[in-house]
Amino acid sequence: MNDKAKAPAAPAGKGRANQKKELPEHLKSYKHVWVLLELERGVVHPVSWELLGEGRKLADQLKVDLGAVVLGPPGGTEAAVTDAFAYGADVCYVVENPSLVDYRNEPYTMVMTELVNKYQPEILLLGATNLGRDLAGSVATTLLTGLTADCTELAVDADGSLAATRPTFGGSLLCTIYTLNYRPQMATMRPRVAPMPVYQSGRTGRIVRHDVSLPEDNIITKLLSFLPDGSTDKANLPYADIVVAGGLGMQNADNYQLIRKLAGVLGAEWGGSRPLVQKGWIPSDRQIGQTGKTIRPRLYIAAGISGAIQHRVGVEGADLIVAINTDKNAPIFDFAHVGIVADATQVLPALTEAFRKRLSVAAAAAE
Repeated sequence: MNDKAKAPAAPAGKGRANQKKELPEHLKSYKHVWVLLELERGVVHPVSWELLGEGRKLADQLKVDLGAVVLGPPGGTEAAVTDAFAYGADVCYVVENPSLVDYRNEPYTMVMTELVNKYQPEILLLGATNLGRDLAGSVATTLLTGLTADCTELAVDADGSLAATRPTFGGSLLCTIYTLNYRPQMATMRPRVAPMPVYQSGRTGRIVRHDVSLPEDNIITKLLSFLPDGSTDKANLPYADIVVAGGLGMQNADNYQLIRKLAGVLGAEWGGSRPLVQKGWIPSDRQIGQTGKTIRPRLYIAAGISGAIQHRVGVEGADLIVAINTDKNAPIFDFAHVGIVADATQVLPALTEAFRKRLSVAAAAAE
């Protein structure tokens, strides 16, 4: 193509990547970082504390307050408020109402929308849990703002905008998303993506109590019964100290039992990659990775897992990653701390026996 045939260059600053982040005048008063505490039956989901740790970093960079939003029944929020201050909050926005005893989308959306419109935070963070995902989408829609879901990283760029990074294109890429010209900037983050902040006992802050009108007759959904997670037999992979997982390199379902044997000796949780769920070797609540659980154990042993980006985003927060794979060029060796190039079906029995002997000696010595 000659010069005359070339298309004219786009005017400077007109491309999406160069769009000016200039807030409308009525949104410039939005300040501070908020985290919704996911409080159910007096228990706060740990992802809320993890988000307070991330929110603390953002608030410090922006030189604003970190706020915790606590919604619950009358008299049921005191412990959560105390812990919120200990985990870094400067102010707690507390709403107590009989209609907030258990989570329902309608009243929670109404309350969060009212709080945001009155107190005007510039950033609002929620956990990417069943509750958080359900509520975040409704609140963002009601407020006519943007929402970046399932983030793996949160940061503030040079002009103070929230830079929310998440996997895209099936997990093959990471993209950073901005909410331009709208407030608040909303994002959800999955459990165990961020580290737990330090608990500072005795730390206090300001409490803002907000009264709302939530006539029960006006709320369509009703709670008929409550089935706590504690009564189910599901795995608790995100908060396990040790996790042993397998992939297609285990070759068949019978060989996968070597994973469970090692996990049993170590007192660990066991899991696997997505293909194993699809083949029916493991249940879906044992899946690790972008579309499964995010884990942050002290020790993660991955056997026969290639380590594609979809798996990496779910495990790279582990303190120590030990990878076993026959392919020396497997992506997992790029981020594993210890790599063993070998057949996992031969290594795992040897590891299991070695750990059994070592732990038996340690137990005998402790008696």
